[in-house]
Amino acid sequence: MREFSRRNILAATAVAGATTAVSAAAKAAQFGNPDRPPEGDVNVKNRQALDEPGPQNRTLTSQFPSMGNPPPTDVNGMAMFWSSFNLAHKRVQDGGWARQVTQADFAISEAVSGVNMRLGPGGVRELHWHQQAEWAVMTDGKCRISVLDGDGRPAVRDVKAGDLWYFPPGLPHSLQGLGPSGAEFVLVFDNGRASEYNTLLLTDWMAHTPPKILAENFNLPVSAFQNNPVDDLWIYQGAEPPPLAQVQREVASPLGEPDLEFTFSTSDMAPTRQTRSGSVKVIDTRNFPISANIAAAVVTIKPGGLRELHWHPTADEWQYWVQGAGRMTVFNTGPAATTADFHPGDIGYVKKGLGHYVENTGSTDIVMIETFKTDRFAEVSLAQWLACSPRQMVAETLRMDPRLIEQISKSRPDIVPA
Repeated sequence: MREFSRRNILAATAVAGATTAVSAAAKAAQFGNPDRPPEGDVNVKNRQALDEPGPQNRTLTSQFPSMGNPPPTDVNGMAMFWSSFNLAHKRVQDGGWARQVTQADFAISEAVSGVNMRLGPGGVRELHWHQQAEWAVMTDGKCRISVLDGDGRPAVRDVKAGDLWYFPPGLPHSLQGLGPSGAEFVLVFDNGRASEYNTLLLTDWMAHTPPKILAENFNLPVSAFQNNPVDDLWIYQGAEPPPLAQVQREVASPLGEPDLEFTFSTSDMAPTRQTRSGSVKVIDTRNFPISANIAAAVVTIKPGGLRELHWHPTADEWQYWVQGAGRMTVFNTGPAATTADFHPGDIGYVKKGLGHYVENTGSTDIVMIETFKTDRFAEVSLAQWLACSPRQMVAETLRMDPRLIEQISKSRPDIVPA
């Protein structure tokens, strides 16, 4: 009888222990730590399990704390959505340099590719054209652009930091850095495989056309072309250009100027949305009509601010981080959730329809450029969706007090706290 009772006690203790363990696991797999087995280092009881005794590059890993120690809400994995111009190889020539991140380097980036380029004072990106559309944002200095539209009408403009330009596919153009400091900018092409190094260059075509054909085409003697370069120039050091007004007079055509403007000044526009935590400026065909293939947003997030939980229903998002430090979490089916850290010069990429948010983790403002291969910017706010859904349904789904759901704003702040 005593043995039987002892066995009962041991069994009951084992059941109680198992029940406690199950309860603990169930509790761990709830608010803030939803997966079984639970994710995150908060679940590790033997802290030695977190050691990393193997070889590592601490300089590199220190830049990615959210990868090495992800929040417990991260789960599984997804395609890498972080890249950086800081790691891209520079092609340097007299007059400037360029570096690029294409799909060959950044597999997820199917819709667009990006180029970071600098032209010193007088530096020229030679006359050329692309099979893709080119969208650009100036990040420093001043640059002169020239372009000819499909109806044979020229335009020459000077742009400064914060300005944009857009060249539709196939339109020939050139770029030149202006004094005193030259120009730096980021180009976005509407094809992930597009490369800055395989553009259609004037010098290449001239060198590979028979002199007789050149003479007939331009109605000039063959000798006029005897000094044409046999190697492309790509980027070269040019002389300081004449004043803008003089050049505009030189290129003026009897056909006039293009109907649509190729440049846009973001510094001259009011924010599309602004809160005490930051602002968003949206630039698409509604205010920059020529930009038919690329829509964009200039996002500023103040310290402690959050680019609210949202997704973009019509296009992938390609981000360029201009300043500040932050981290982005992306949510996908599966479920999958991954967090990565970003710094100036970095690139982020979020596939169409995937939920994400961006936190400012630094002490200065984040300035980030979002671009999309589409004609119009579109966004769905998680908060706005819930506020505009049947309240009882939302309350039942999230097991929340309907009175709390009523407090969620039906407007879209974009940057919170609002």
